[in-house]
Amino acid sequence: MAKTGILIETENDAVKETSLGVMTAAAGQEIVALVLDTNPAAVKDKLAEYGAASIVAVKAAAGSTADSPDLAAECLAAAVKEYGLEALLGTASAIGKDLFARLSAIMDVPLVSDCVDVDVAAKTAKKSHFSGKTFATLKVNADVFLATVRPNAIEAVAAPAGGEIVEFAADVADPGLVVVKEIKKGDSGKMDLTEAPVIITGGRAIGSAENYSMLEACAAKLGAAVGASRAAVDAGYAPHSMQVGQTGKTVSPKLYIACGVSGAVQHFAGMKTSKVIVAINEDKDAPIFAKCDYGIVGDIFDVVPKLTEKL
Repeated sequence: MAKTGILIETENDAVKETSLGVMTAAAGQEIVALVLDTNPAAVKDKLAEYGAASIVAVKAAAGSTADSPDLAAECLAAAVKEYGLEALLGTASAIGKDLFARLSAIMDVPLVSDCVDVDVAAKTAKKSHFSGKTFATLKVNADVFLATVRPNAIEAVAAPAGGEIVEFAADVADPGLVVVKEIKKGDSGKMDLTEAPVIITGGRAIGSAENYSMLEACAAKLGAAVGASRAAVDAGYAPHSMQVGQTGKTVSPKLYIACGVSGAVQHFAGMKTSKVIVAINEDKDAPIFAKCDYGIVGDIFDVVPKLTEKL
């Protein structure tokens, strides 16, 4: 049984669902949940429910990890050494990608990023290659197995454990390479596309930026995030932050609804690991119909409002 650390991401003192999925990826191991800048007592019950044998509140002996990603990474590296962790996993989110890249450099170990599955005991990770055309299983030859898991790729399953809280103040120096002065959040009321359990995406057929309100109304009923295809973004209908695909965001929701999306390979590369794919398109020969679980041949402006009405 490998002693495995999980970097826990939180929001408003609540554990993100995506972190619980990462904990499930390490099921069968002794899980040590590492939390930064969060009251461990606020998340104890949830982390214990999903397998945390212990919960370590990591902080710096001097300085704030919230203001310095370099210091946060140094503290995590110190925690790996202090607790004898054989593996450290996290979410392939903006935060996870940032901190794990720094950790990889500090610890001088390889990093496997954006995995769809991991085997901690075997130190292997599965991830997509060649624009999602195939998957490769990579074997890591290092003392510490370092990997990030694609949000929603692994469904969280409860596995109750002790959840003992301990505190760890790392005696490390802040390299001072980067200092966070201010965080400006845009669209604060909207769900993060990469972490959303349900996504409804509009393609070129949406016709205008104003028509996205139709998808947003449906998304509100589904508890979903709204995405866009590259064609819609290039046409100026949506910002790049909403783009799903090879040159946009890679997502893995439980349900993906493609509205007026043709299904080009570049778009499919960004959402092919979705659990269920539903396509709505008036072109019965659209490539998306060969890749979806359920297809509706029809005008999105007829189908989507009716779907919203029924929800």
